[in-house]
Formats: sequence, C-alpha cells, structure tokens
Amino acid sequence: MKKVIIEGLSYKYPLSSRLALEDISLTIEKGEFIGIVGKNLSGKTTLCQALVGLVPHFYHGGFRGKVEVAGMNTMNYSIAQLAEKIGLVFQNPFNQISGSKLTVYEEVAFGLENLGISRPEMIERTENVLKLLDIYHLKDRNPFEISGGQMQRLAIASIVALKPEVIILDEPTSQLDPQGTNEVFRAVNQLKEQGITIIMVEHKVEKLAAYADKIILMSEGKIVDYDRPSNIFARSDLKKLGVKTPIFIQALQSLGLDKKYPGGLPVTLEDTYKLVVKEYGNDQN
Repeated sequence: MKKVIIEGLSYKYPLSSRLALEDISLTIEKGEFIGIVGKNLSGKTTLCQALVGLVPHFYHGGFRGKVEVAGMNTMNYSIAQLAEKIGLVFQNPFNQISGSKLTVYEEVAFGLENLGISRPEMIERTENVLKLLDIYHLKDRNPFEISGGQMQRLAIASIVALKPEVIILDEPTSQLDPQGTNEVFRAVNQLKEQGITIIMVEHKVEKLAAYADKIILMSEGKIVDYDRPSNIFARSDLKKLGVKTPIFIQALQSLGLDKKYPGGLPVTLEDTYKLVVKEYGNDQN
C-alpha cells in the first residue's frame, strides 16, 4: 500500500527567483523507512514541509503538482487535519516539548488532551508509547532534566501517541552524541516494525545505511537518485553532491572490492566483516 505519492512537485518560496523543489515524483510504501540525504539547500527540508502541508499552506509561494500522504491530498486539507495522520519531529526537541508540563508522562499526554481523547484511552496510549520507546522509567522526571537522546525520544513519543500513519523526522540526531543517536535510531526502527512509515533527513550516513530501506539523494531541489542504501552510497559522485560515503564502503573501496561487486557494497559493520572474511579469510595473525 502506497503511503506517499508525489507527482510532478515543483515549489518556489515567495520572493525567491529559484525553485526550491523541481519536478519531484516518487512513491513510498507503508512501513518503509526512507532516508533523505543531500548537501545544505538541496531541498530536503522543503520536501518534508511539503509532506506535512506547511508548503504551501503556511509558507505560500508557487506550488505545482500532487502530494498525497496517508490518502490525503495535502492541497485539500488544512495543516491541522494533516497532522492527525502525519507527524513531524523537529531537529531540536526543545522546539517540540511544550514546557508546560512537569513530567515526561504529562508531556506525552498533553497532545491527547488537546484532541479530547477520553481519559482511559489517554492513559493507555501514553503508557504504551512510553514503553515502546523505552522511556517509561522516566515518566516522573522533568522533560528538561533528561539526556538529549531521551528528550528526542520523548518528542517522538509525543507524536507517536497521536497515532500517525507517517512520521517525518528532520535531522533528529544533529545535536546528539553517539549514544543519543543510537537511542533515536533504535526507537525509530521500533516504529517501523509497528508498521509506521518513516521519512528521515539525516547527515549520519552510516546510521541511515544500516536502517533505511531506501535513500532519496537530492541536489538543487531535484531527486538525483532513489534506491537501496548499498546502491546510493556506492555512487562515485557523492562527494560532489555534498554527501559523505559511509566509512565501511570507503574501506571496501580502498581494497578495490567496489570493482568486484558493482551491484553494491555492504553498508554495515557486520556485513562488511563477512565480505572481508570471504575475500581474505579470517586470519588472526
């Protein structure tokens, strides 16, 4: 089942002389984890804003084409209506956490209160999502007195409690250390396993390579490629496009294995190790 359908999307911000997005077309299936990569100003964030209706409803400007998410044509629904099925997680959790609640538990329940969800269902949803994202043990803590990774998981939990069908994350780990980054990716992967469609803009390509089903490669408002991580990250023009090659692929390329495996190299440590052992044996000396 297709959760995202984009056809011929082009967009220009007000007063701008250049297109921020140009002739974008793609589809995303239910339960897929899609990564978006590209250098700054390549159109990644604008594409996310189009998916949640901020483009064009909030930013206005010139809009052409079709964007359908979770069965809703974004031109025909308000941002508030789209938010019932499409969740957006910001880069900085401080911009998402309300600041009006004293505990993690109350923060997750806050959005449900605003929707008028009954108390029994509110309790059930809040407790389920806190357990799903492994922050139930923090339920009585102040949201601003937990770690960065935990705070980002709280921001995600607040969205998940609303039961969206699609969640969009715009560089959610940019301000996190390796531990916090790992926590967020594990949490997002759990959501994927629950059948939620995930779309994530991210610069930490090793993590995207390990978790994403497909990668959207963008440059100057256009989609350059849309394929499996092993194919995208094996491209010879990544540096020119402002995208780092994952370290495991760099290592295998230095061994010349990219020529032997033109269909794509492994993108995780485990698979890289298996390939090296296959090629060179498991010599411990």
